[in-house]
Amino acid sequence: MPNKPAIVLVHGFWGGAAHWSKVILELSRRGHADLHAVENPLTSLADDAERTRKMVRQIAGPVVLVGHSYGGKVITEMGDLPNVKALVFIAAFAPDAGESAGGISQARPPQAFPNIAPDSDGYLWIKPDKFHESFCQDLSADEALVMAIAQKAPLGSTFGDTVTAPAWKKKPNWYQISTADRMIAPENQKMMAERMRPQKTLRLDASHASLASRPAEISDLIEDAAKA
Repeated sequence: MPNKPAIVLVHGFWGGAAHWSKVILELSRRGHADLHAVENPLTSLADDAERTRKMVRQIAGPVVLVGHSYGGKVITEMGDLPNVKALVFIAAFAPDAGESAGGISQARPPQAFPNIAPDSDGYLWIKPDKFHESFCQDLSADEALVMAIAQKAPLGSTFGDTVTAPAWKKKPNWYQISTADRMIAPENQKMMAERMRPQKTLRLDASHASLASRPAEISDLIEDAAKA
């Protein structure tokens, strides 16, 4: 496929750009050379959207934006840039105008909600001894330990930040639902996917960390968006 678009990978809460490591290797093996993974501060939706916007603006050609988890909220907020040709949501939030990740989660709390705890500075953490069962129960204990210790905590207030104008109303979109997700209720994922009317919906019997446990299928979905 000549002139493949650039792919920008946007991480969510409790992990940084390295959460995409297996997808990066898979896409690279398939001949995608123009790969980017933004490192967002997770301090507010405005901060994270602006950081991602800056990365996309550095890219001359067409871009496929891929968001995992809260990263879906980020691409929803900033994905209307002219060179963005497609949005891909991986077990991700896709709020409508005026909605927040926190509001969507409170309406239908995920199974692992009790395993999230704030610290005295206002950062939210997944309790390290509960990380494996909460976030990535389909990964090895070693991989889960590294993710748990290296987790990147968001400021709790970021959960409540609301989306202004959802980019998925303007851009073609793709959605992957993790049916064994304990961090975003699968019913919420199904609700968000259905109202977006995606070009394709992929259902995987996977944890919230489908980007790490099922990188081949996730890469298939990203490639589908890149070819469209």
